Amino acid sequence: MAKTNSVQGRLDLRSVNHADDVLTSFVGPCALEDDNFPFETISDVAEIESWRKEINRPIYHIHKWWAQRLGTVFRAITLGALAPSGTDILSAFYRPVRLKDLTVFDPFMGSGTTIGEAAKLGARAIGRDINPVAHFLVRNALAFHDREAVLQTFRDIERDVADQIRANYKTVLPDGSEADVLYYFWVKQVDCPECASEVDLFSSRVFAKHAYPSRYPDAKAICPDCGEVNSVRYDADKATCLSCKSEFNPLSGPAKGQKATCQSCDHKFPIAKTIRERNSPPAHRLYAKLVLTADGKKVYAPANDDDHESFARAAKALEARPNAYPVVGIEPGYNTNQALGYNYRYWHEMFNARQLLCLSILADRIRAIDEPVMRELFTCLFSGALEFNNLFTSYKGEGTGAVRHMFAHHILKPERVPLEANVWGTRKSSGSFMTMFEGRIRRALDYADDPFELRLQGAIGEKKKTEKVYGLSEPLGFDLAEDFSAFKKGKRVYLSCGDSSVTDIEEGSVDAIITDPPFFDNVHYSQLADFFHVWQRHILGEVGTRSTNTTRSPAEVQNADVSAFTERLGSVWAECYRVLSDEGVLAFTYHHSRSEGWSSVLQALMEAGFGISAAFPIKAEMSVAMPKHQAKEPIDLDIVVVCRKRSALKKHNWNGDLWGTIHPKAASQVARLRDSGRKLSRNDVRIIVMAQLIRQLSRSHTLEAALALLEGSNSEIEASIHSLHSGNENKPTGGKA
Repeated sequence: MAKTNSVQGRLDLRSVNHADDVLTSFVGPCALEDDNFPFETISDVAEIESWRKEINRPIYHIHKWWAQRLGTVFRAITLGALAPSGTDILSAFYRPVRLKDLTVFDPFMGSGTTIGEAAKLGARAIGRDINPVAHFLVRNALAFHDREAVLQTFRDIERDVADQIRANYKTVLPDGSEADVLYYFWVKQVDCPECASEVDLFSSRVFAKHAYPSRYPDAKAICPDCGEVNSVRYDADKATCLSCKSEFNPLSGPAKGQKATCQSCDHKFPIAKTIRERNSPPAHRLYAKLVLTADGKKVYAPANDDDHESFARAAKALEARPNAYPVVGIEPGYNTNQALGYNYRYWHEMFNARQLLCLSILADRIRAIDEPVMRELFTCLFSGALEFNNLFTSYKGEGTGAVRHMFAHHILKPERVPLEANVWGTRKSSGSFMTMFEGRIRRALDYADDPFELRLQGAIGEKKKTEKVYGLSEPLGFDLAEDFSAFKKGKRVYLSCGDSSVTDIEEGSVDAIITDPPFFDNVHYSQLADFFHVWQRHILGEVGTRSTNTTRSPAEVQNADVSAFTERLGSVWAECYRVLSDEGVLAFTYHHSRSEGWSSVLQALMEAGFGISAAFPIKAEMSVAMPKHQAKEPIDLDIVVVCRKRSALKKHNWNGDLWGTIHPKAASQVARLRDSGRKLSRNDVRIIVMAQLIRQLSRSHTLEAALALLEGSNSEIEASIHSLHSGNENKPTGGKA
């Protein structure tokens, strides 16, 4: 689907009276367990949302979090879990349905999607997450904020520090006039092990090009001899410098893959090993800038003496500031070892001196805000801006948001040609404090006041026309409960931070548990969240959820060890079993490409007392994420796993009839997705098959029997996947299960 799909039109249903659109508790199957649950249509709507999540569900995107799930999907899941079987979910999706006196719990709340969607539908909601950064961002997203107070606080901050910060991003033009710098361009340098010459780690001299270069071929390249900025075609392999007239290849640089070649002595050396031996982070050289002229034009230019002097002044000013930034070491871990390998041993080393100076000025001003709710909200905004203002960012180019944020690869990947953005920003900046206030906070306030859903209006060529439908949901913004006692007395939303295997929630008090658990071998959120946590702690103090300098916890479910992951996930499911009513459902989204990812989930569920009553595919959150595009067989789907207490499910002894129940169901779901126009990778088919397999196995009389059948089903699994992926939906041959 092209990214040009746009939201068009606005439909408002507030004038329509639906007095009967109230859902209360009931006994029996729910709509989420119906075979005809409209997962393919919901996926099509979710696909539109996924291209611009920060616009279509801005309330969950005021701050970075990983695996930010799609609101469309979780609205549908919530409706399906709390509506009786036979409910027309598509019709209910676009009606102002209210879940009266029903309680939804999310033990892995992440960015708060479940909590927000449940609250929009009128339900009461409980959210818990072990990570303090997740808890902090959801509190800020869902707490009530007085709009005028927010705007006035921003104006006060702007009045007090904007000019002071902007002064560090000024440059002198050739005619002697002063202009704002939008971005400074830097390159990492390594000393040649042979001759000690400084080697720029350019893999290409082209440092700026359009996001769609085939349509807009003009690019900018730096001359290796004199440093002049030259206009070239993005794919040109020959150029003549307009200043010194030397010829060079714009597409070539000293760095190639994991090695670099010294241009002074031609010695080739390994980059990472050479950096590690240096025993400090690599040096950086400022080589270019993008200037915003007084008449609003953007001009690329080489860095000059004034730019270097400006940076030196900022570095000196930083030295004079007491307690300017947090000094906290980076702990080893799967997602931090790459940065440690480049000798980044402290979080503040990921910023240059000018960035630290400007961030320090801003942090001190936010810390001085008297009102606690406002202080937290603007700390949240500040923390979010860190993602775009550090030395791990890069330049995306013209035609899109210019700053590629530091977590584009979901790891702390050192950037060889980092971009330094203007921290406060201008009207044409990307990733700045000012523009993120407009794009995140104001947009979230608008959505909280008047939430909307997206509705497809049919296809026009390759584009799908959509409209925003207003008037379906309750506004967001709550006086949050601090404990279950306050929630029980009437507060609508209760958020807490801690281990979800131990809660203060009353036994049997929850009507539905809807969540998205972590994967055992995927991104380790806490290792990355510490980047934000140390700054939040620096501003707000070392108390409460910020009492320690890391968000890592030995109770985290996420763990690379399968047995540890299974045990910890099972302990959370056991607590869910305790707090869930006997008639309630546990529903969660999940996918995994490896068999142990499914066996661990099956084991954790059954040990906690749950069996699976339904499973179906749905659109996953990743449409534009870099890891997806780099995968050979990307997974574009999640599985919605619907569970009930095993005491409510009929058990089954499998005796040669297992695949007779699995393959037809999987084939039907694959066919429905293909009929809707969705292309499926082999791994998409794999997760559909695996979900139907563990669904049936969860009804086994014993866990041992279920795991034995799963372990012995490899040939049948692969045969089923092959037949469905190749388009042959007949039952696979062979197999004893």
